[in-house]
Amino acid sequence: MIESTSEQRADGHTDDQARRDAVRAYERYGSDGRTTRRTTIGLLVNDRPGVLMRVSQTFSRRGYNIESLVVSPAHTLPDTSRMTITCSGPGDVLHQIILQLDKLIDVIHARDHAEDEAVIRELAMFKVVCTVSQRSELLQIAEIFRAKTVDISDETITLEATGTTEKMDALEKLLSKFDLREMVRTGKVVMARGTDIT
Repeated sequence: MIESTSEQRADGHTDDQARRDAVRAYERYGSDGRTTRRTTIGLLVNDRPGVLMRVSQTFSRRGYNIESLVVSPAHTLPDTSRMTITCSGPGDVLHQIILQLDKLIDVIHARDHAEDEAVIRELAMFKVVCTVSQRSELLQIAEIFRAKTVDISDETITLEATGTTEKMDALEKLLSKFDLREMVRTGKVVMARGTDIT
């Protein structure tokens, strides 16, 4: 009988955790593999040239688009970065993509994040052209969504908001009844809940 090992890896995961991640992903996607779903994938990668290209090629070879991509330096290990990818596709294909990402050179680990197992947020900025008489209503909407006023001029107000994708979509819809001149969204960032490693 082979005993299970739980050696700590450089990324803070153990081999047991990596196996549990793979089993969990299969259970999530394998039971209903043909249903199209949206998922958020977190990657910890070495900060080296070519990593982003190899990651994006994993999706393009299967004919799937990356809907959003956020890259930033990782806090846990030197010379590493975190990538957060949002994509949609059939569950069994997404499962295979995650397994392939985990095997890429310079990918330390790849993990999908369910909304109940992680905190997932995005930031958005909205530049709205409005009259003086519209400002009161606009600022009331901003207050409801806990959006901050980050710039104001004679003709425009720029708001900054953070939250779930659904919250940002709802705010965009409400602001569209004004003259929404410009909008910039970061895409999703993710952090695992509790003591789990992202």
